[in-house]
Amino acid sequence: MSSRPSPDSQLRAAAHPGGGVPSDWVRRFAALVPVGANVLDLAAGGGRHARWLAERGCRVTAVDRDAAALATMKGVAGIETRVLDLEGPDWPLGGEQFDAVVVANYLYRPRFAALFELVRPGGLLIYETFMLGNERFGKPSNPDFLLRPRELVDCLPEGWSVVAFEQGEVERPAVIQRLCATRDAAPGRLPGLA
Repeated sequence: MSSRPSPDSQLRAAAHPGGGVPSDWVRRFAALVPVGANVLDLAAGGGRHARWLAERGCRVTAVDRDAAALATMKGVAGIETRVLDLEGPDWPLGGEQFDAVVVANYLYRPRFAALFELVRPGGLLIYETFMLGNERFGKPSNPDFLLRPRELVDCLPEGWSVVAFEQGEVERPAVIQRLCATRDAAPGRLPGLA
């Protein structure tokens, strides 16, 4: 019997204070985000992804309405935090664009169009949240907070390319939908991502 810790226990041990363990999906596709990229962690909470991406050399803007959660990232190199109401009548990120946008465990359908606009041409979207069927395992169970089958792929605007898409039950247990997609580069402009 080996005394060496398993990769899962090593990852749990590396979890960030107040932030938790970075998502496998985000870690997998963050390899497409170059060092120095300007990344938005939307609905960042305690910053599990913001912290991890900043450690990889990205400049991260972590936004959430929970000021206390964002305060846990105060002074973390490479992270700017902003307390924002993402569901209010005025969209606080209008006109802004990022090299990559990460969304995990958050869904607010009225802002889908605005969310896609946050990714600059040539940029990347990494999205993962719960879908219908998750109600069997607990919260979230309200259909307003659960994606319908293929919803993330089906709502992508024209001018996007799917890198990867998954949906279904995972080990936690939970029912999840995941998307990684790139926004096509503007004509005459070289994309910043591989």
